[in-house]
Amino acid sequence: QERLVVSLAALAAASVGGRGDIGDTDPLQATEDGLWILDQVTVKAQKVDWETGAVLAEFDTETEHSSGITLGDGAMWISSTFGLDIVKLDPATGETLARYADPGRGYVAAAEGRPQARESSCHGLEWREGRLYCASPPTQTIHVMEVATWTEVERYPSCGLRVHGVGWQDERHLWVADTSSGTVMLMDTQRQGRIRQVFRVAEPDEVHGMTVRPGATPGEGEIWYCDALTCDVGILHRNYESRPQD
Repeated sequence: QERLVVSLAALAAASVGGRGDIGDTDPLQATEDGLWILDQVTVKAQKVDWETGAVLAEFDTETEHSSGITLGDGAMWISSTFGLDIVKLDPATGETLARYADPGRGYVAAAEGRPQARESSCHGLEWREGRLYCASPPTQTIHVMEVATWTEVERYPSCGLRVHGVGWQDERHLWVADTSSGTVMLMDTQRQGRIRQVFRVAEPDEVHGMTVRPGATPGEGEIWYCDALTCDVGILHRNYESRPQD
């Protein structure tokens, strides 16, 4: 069976413990030259160096308890979980450029029907060719939005109770984390979301935000994650060589 080894990266000590005032890490987004991290409490975004954790850029955002962040079309996109919208920002300043109705708003299954239940919306986000892939715990769905018209063009079942982080492995395969079940699944976006691989994350670690640091070739990227309960940031090492099959 596929096995998983969880190892905290140097970033955990260098930037999680001492990266300014970010203290409630959740959404992550990889770029070639750094890792974007967003604090759910202060809703401040910071880009940190992969090796040293040094802060390369930072700004405040006009979002609420945000759970997803990505880049595309020259903009930053953040899922404002309790704001119930997807926010487009200037990636240099954090200025809000536009707001879009969140396609995945609702109540998570574990809280549905309870008097104190709070409506929420999408978590993990990824960009690909003019579309946003939005992972929603309330609807247990990956919603694919055509950004130019803000219409849903596809949707895939998330195959779990509480979908969270997402990250591209290659042009068609998307890693999808389910926090409640402790699984990370490889979803084929050209086969209606068919699951190609899955591995488990051993307790007590939980995968909340997730992203894939680009590798030398597609499929060789590192899966980076954060645990919102401990604020740890780490790397998920997959101990197998299998590749998706058509």
